[in-house]
Amino acid sequence: MLKFYFNGAPNPMKVALFLEESGLPFEAIPVDTRKGEQFAPDFLKVNPNGKVPAIDDDGILVFDSNAILLYLAEEHGKFLPANTPANRAATLSWLMFIATGLGPYSGQAVHFKHFAPKDLDYAHNRYQYEAHRHYKILDDHLAKSRYMVGDAYSIVDMAFWGWVRMGTFILGEEGFAKYPNVKRLLDEISARPAAARANALKDKHTFKAEMDDEARGIMFGHLKTKVA
Repeated sequence: MLKFYFNGAPNPMKVALFLEESGLPFEAIPVDTRKGEQFAPDFLKVNPNGKVPAIDDDGILVFDSNAILLYLAEEHGKFLPANTPANRAATLSWLMFIATGLGPYSGQAVHFKHFAPKDLDYAHNRYQYEAHRHYKILDDHLAKSRYMVGDAYSIVDMAFWGWVRMGTFILGEEGFAKYPNVKRLLDEISARPAAARANALKDKHTFKAEMDDEARGIMFGHLKTKVA
């Protein structure tokens, strides 16, 4: 049976949504990153990068959320847009946009908005700007398209949902309200029964909630590592 290593962060939730949508049998294995469980030797054999999500599909190891989505969709023939060169190009383009742009910039925006020292205005402003820039691109695209790739719900929408469900935490209530087309798709996906099951999956497990000094030292390794 497929083993799914996860927590409730945006990237694992993309994969949780796919698994709940597809009905594939899987074993959910929680990894509490605020306790450092991602650095356990057994987990590093699954993902040497020490991050969730990762899967072990009967000995086939896949890490990085968008790689997992693409692997599972192609392996099982589920939630891929119609197989045309244009759809394939759009699928890869938007998956990579989320993987290399929306996700990283949103993550940094969260860090400097909520967790970093409050005197780092340059970094906060830079990542808020970039997060907003990526949301504007999404919003303009979704003004012309029901889903991320045409009229078919797909793994690209799942990748979108993983991050955009955190939109108010990333941008603030007023900031997120600037993107009505993004909210329209978010609301549609969030209303799906599989999204409710994906959210319930993380709620079945108790993850450390406190971002205390121990968690900061684990999550933000630069705090205990001198850089030359």
